[in-house]
Formats: sequence, C-alpha cells, structure tokens
Amino acid sequence: MTTFILDTLAYADTLKAGGFSAQQAEAQARALAEILDRQMATKAEVAEHESNLQRDIESLRVELKRDLRETELKLEAKLAETKADLTRWVVGVGVLQTTIVVGVLLKVAKLI
Repeated sequence: MTTFILDTLAYADTLKAGGFSAQQAEAQARALAEILDRQMATKAEVAEHESNLQRDIESLRVELKRDLRETELKLEAKLAETKADLTRWVVGVGVLQTTIVVGVLLKVAKLI
C-alpha cells in the first residue's frame, strides 16, 4: 500500500503561527490527513488500472487491424472493378478504332 506521511502536528503548528486558533489548526490538519489518506492510490490499484489500460490498448489494436484489413479488402475489390471497367473500355475503343480504319480503307479502295 502506498503511504503518504503528513506531519499533522507540524502542519497544525504552522497554521497556528499563521493565525489559526488551536482548534481550527488541529481540525484542518485532521481533515487534510483524511483527504490525503483517501486519495492515495495503492500499488495494487495502480497496477489494476495499468492492466485495464493495457487490455484496452490491445483491444483497440486488434480492432484497428481488423478495420484496416477490411479497408484493404474493399480497396482491392474496388481496384479490380476499376481494372475490369478500364479493360472493357480499352477493348471497346480498340474494336471501334479497327472498324473505323477498315471502313475508311474500304471507302478508299472503292474510290480507286
């Protein structure tokens, strides 16, 4: 357990020297000692909070990796779809270009 030592007598004496009555100084010293005692975390509490934080961090890490993988898969699918669309356009334009060239050659051949 973490301990914090407060010299309540010295604290009360300081308050008395500053103008507090003996009763006020002693009450103030006791109140401060109680507050500090309640607020001090034990080593076990700190270790428990660290453990909880580590578990939360690991959980977030796993979740982020999963989300990243899902995003990668979606991107790969979108790229494959885009590649297929582009291939269809290139083939379509190639067929159209060939048809135009053949048509122009046939037209030129009839003129000669």
